[in-house]
Amino acid sequence: MRKSREDGFIEFAGGLTGHLFRSACLLTSGDTYLAEDLVQETLGRMYLKWGRISQVDNPAAYAQTVLVRTFLTYRRRRSSDERPVAELPDVPVITGSDPLLRLALLQALGQLPPKDRAVVVLRYWEDRSIEETADAMNISSSAVRTRASRALARLRAQLGGSLTELVPAS
Repeated sequence: MRKSREDGFIEFAGGLTGHLFRSACLLTSGDTYLAEDLVQETLGRMYLKWGRISQVDNPAAYAQTVLVRTFLTYRRRRSSDERPVAELPDVPVITGSDPLLRLALLQALGQLPPKDRAVVVLRYWEDRSIEETADAMNISSSAVRTRASRALARLRAQLGGSLTELVPAS
């Protein structure tokens, strides 16, 4: 019985792989390597539950749904926007006003109370979630929200309109 189930999946996957790959290429804007990974992940998930999936009216539509959900899950990951480049830059690209902006932000951050500064750094510099920040600081999630809101208000008041002078024009 298991052999016939595997044979059924192999036949199903062989007939559907091309269609899934084309759909994945469209989802990934032509990134064929990512498309291959998504198809492989989709077929792996389908194989694990093939006994139940093979009983569904339209397994191909189910596979398409799994592909889209796999893609969306991938996009939600933080590292999904990273793209490899052929050559790394030798020197960092710094605009003329970037050092001034950094100094102004560092000075304004230095005037915040230590806990508020920690919340701002954890939430916005290290890009941590509210829950991760709360765990790191051993405070409640609502305390993180409150501190972040107040700290950002203080930063806006301290920096005022001077920040727009320091930001390079796009």
